[in-house]
Amino acid sequence: MTNEQAEFLLQQVYLPQIHNEHKTTRRVIEAVPAANCEWRPDPKSMSAIDLAWHIAASECFFMGGVAAGQFNPGGARPESVKSPADVLAWYDDNAAKATAALSALKGEALTRNIDFLGLFNLPGIAYIGLMSSHSIHHRGQLSSYLRPMGAKVPRIYGGSADEPVELPARA
Repeated sequence: MTNEQAEFLLQQVYLPQIHNEHKTTRRVIEAVPAANCEWRPDPKSMSAIDLAWHIAASECFFMGGVAAGQFNPGGARPESVKSPADVLAWYDDNAAKATAALSALKGEALTRNIDFLGLFNLPGIAYIGLMSSHSIHHRGQLSSYLRPMGAKVPRIYGGSADEPVELPARA
């Protein structure tokens, strides 16, 4: 991939997608009942709050790693992040900073290979696609927790039974 192609992909595909997916991720995290943060469908599963945190933190981790040109192991959830509202406050602040840093990158920074903790060695732009898939996967997990916790499932890619999309009347 050329530097110009990577810049086009970032600016015309990934950044608009990141902005749109951020809104959707917010709706899913916001739907998690604060009283049920520790709920999990199985003992092997992450709790709702841990999964919400994982989604928010991993997006910032991926964008920050690409912007910095290196990935460093992520930190633990701060003690102050105890509720879905806390996750969202952290997410809004940190995702905005990470997105701004990412959007400033030029082609060479996007096409150079970056080691991913010894697991992968890919061009930076490839991690943005991986980030999106990773986040969508875990957001789907979290959305499946909602009804069993007694919450409503927000619209994601169209309506849900709890938040249907009303189609405009045909002329």
